[in-house]
Amino acid sequence: MAELHIIGEISKAIDFVEPHIYCKWSLQSGSAWKLIQGDTEGQTVIGTNRLYQTSDFTQPLDIHLTTASLQGWPKLHVEIYAVNVLNKSWPVGYGFAHIPTRPGTHKLEIPTWKIAPTSFLESVQEKFGGGGLALSKADLVFTGLERYKLQTRTSGKILIDLYLICRNFAKYGVEYQ
Repeated sequence: MAELHIIGEISKAIDFVEPHIYCKWSLQSGSAWKLIQGDTEGQTVIGTNRLYQTSDFTQPLDIHLTTASLQGWPKLHVEIYAVNVLNKSWPVGYGFAHIPTRPGTHKLEIPTWKIAPTSFLESVQEKFGGGGLALSKADLVFTGLERYKLQTRTSGKILIDLYLICRNFAKYGVEYQ
């Protein structure tokens, strides 16, 4: 079987207006992909930096997968949450990125979006710490089946550093150029 090693870190969040945020992440892949070692989901610590609108996470990623098919190539799904002084959290960003198909070092920048308020009451609630709107189904972020129905606006970006090791893909006819 072909193997994929994903080693790296979720390094930081930039351009978010909320001062205290954290990131929930998960690796999504097709049914032909099997986890050998590591975690396919997790959560970062709360990052805070009001001066430069960046939050450092340095959340390590170390995932070992095996597959017999390239269908359902893995993608990294992120959800960003803000936290207030009462420890209440609400979503401020959703996004995903496909894991690169080429071995080596990669820097990913995942743009995120959030659901736009549709009424005056929702905008006031979002502005003064009551929280924003949340998705009822998290798979809407990376499947896109009904995402076109949502009214969204951009939030910040998540920066990820990855090193990929591909093993035995040549045995299955995969060539890198």
